[in-house]
Amino acid sequence: MGNTTKNNKENLIRQIIHLKQVMRRWKAMSIKHKHARDPSDSDSDSESDSGHQIPLGFLAVYVGEVRMRFLIPTRFLKLPIFTYLLKIAEEEYEFKISGGIVLPCEVDFFKQVLRFLEEDEKSYGGLELHQFLKLIREVGFDSSSCKENDHSRQNFMPLLHKTRV
Repeated sequence: MGNTTKNNKENLIRQIIHLKQVMRRWKAMSIKHKHARDPSDSDSDSESDSGHQIPLGFLAVYVGEVRMRFLIPTRFLKLPIFTYLLKIAEEEYEFKISGGIVLPCEVDFFKQVLRFLEEDEKSYGGLELHQFLKLIREVGFDSSSCKENDHSRQNFMPLLHKTRV
């Protein structure tokens, strides 16, 4: 019995040593990766790409074909509009895109959604896609934004039958 206890302790010590070695390698690799990343490697030329530091409680998402980077509060992820956008992103990209979450909608539409949520999250936070589309149409845009907004609505229409209204 004393021999079994000794073997168990030796195995435990070996596992701890191995775990420490793995952690050191992981830390060294992550530090190398962090320093090797160049801020100019961004997917977008937007002004929000100036730094890769993400404040605590925020998440970087990339929007549209241009992959414009936005920092959003993580609490937004539970809102119906973001739940829908994440579901569509999963269907479209299957989360296989490296480098962050990509939301498949027009940048102008996304900016308007953020504007409403920043203005009054309590009032607008419960809105779903069709409600945001209606609200944005009612508020109106200049002619160029309107065309892009109409385009974003067309992008969503084929997928609306899959959602609960």
